[in-house]
Amino acid sequence: MSVPVFVGPEPVPVLIDAVRRAGGEIVPLERAEAIVYFGDNDPERMRSMLHDGIRWVQLPHAGVERWADAGVITDQPVFTAATGSYGAPVAEHALALMLTAARGLHRLARTTSWGPNTSKEFAGSTVAIAGCGGIGRALIRMMEPFGCTVVAVTDRAEVPGASKIVPRARYREALPEADYVVVAAPATPDTRGMFGAREFALMRDDAWLVNVARGGLVVTGELVEALRAGHIGGAALDVTDPEPLPDGHPLWELDNVLITPHCANPRAAYWRGLAERVTSNVRRFHAGEPLEGLVSPSQGF
Repeated sequence: MSVPVFVGPEPVPVLIDAVRRAGGEIVPLERAEAIVYFGDNDPERMRSMLHDGIRWVQLPHAGVERWADAGVITDQPVFTAATGSYGAPVAEHALALMLTAARGLHRLARTTSWGPNTSKEFAGSTVAIAGCGGIGRALIRMMEPFGCTVVAVTDRAEVPGASKIVPRARYREALPEADYVVVAAPATPDTRGMFGAREFALMRDDAWLVNVARGGLVVTGELVEALRAGHIGGAALDVTDPEPLPDGHPLWELDNVLITPHCANPRAAYWRGLAERVTSNVRRFHAGEPLEGLVSPSQGF
């Protein structure tokens, strides 16, 4: 018997195809045992869709803080996220941001007159990665040709390619030696605001903060102050708090800041990664195997 799956509230064709590739059957919500959710991120909409027959919900994003904060995520039904599905594209963007910062391309691309060469090599840099899930691990692999020293902030016992591992609770110990600090941790009550004035004071004055996680992990006002005062070298941000970053915000005006509009995961990569996760998990659900991207209600990721 195939798995009865509801895809919605927006029934995206690529996700319907992903369910069918795994042998799942697309059914109305009242007959479903599983939901592949795609639509608005309203927790109440999600809550209203759950009924006694639902045993599993697949969420479309790697970050699940909206649903976690609202108490929607439970052990029954179980919830899975797209965690790990977008690791390589986002890691590629993080690497591009670091290369741009090292070479000063964010300034040089806009210059209108010949000037001195102030760029530097990225190769051989020390990179601290706060959060070594799919993004962090993919980034470590991508940096191998550059011979970087990688400090992994994680509670994992082993991280292939890392020169040093620092537990999450002691993440500040990774900051003083880093040329680049990459923020790739999930957004939870414990990680929000984890980078502020105290952390910037520990960083080198030529170090760059690179955020490809969530804007709320960084205290924006304190970041602006640190950048203006020269406490850190710069910031490369694909995510901000608030988001979208409003016109006239001080971050737009600083020449040691590089901002991209939450575009680290290209749309084609997003749909490919999500479809692959849906197909894999429908097959696993049908076979009674462990699901990928399982969300812990207590941890919120």
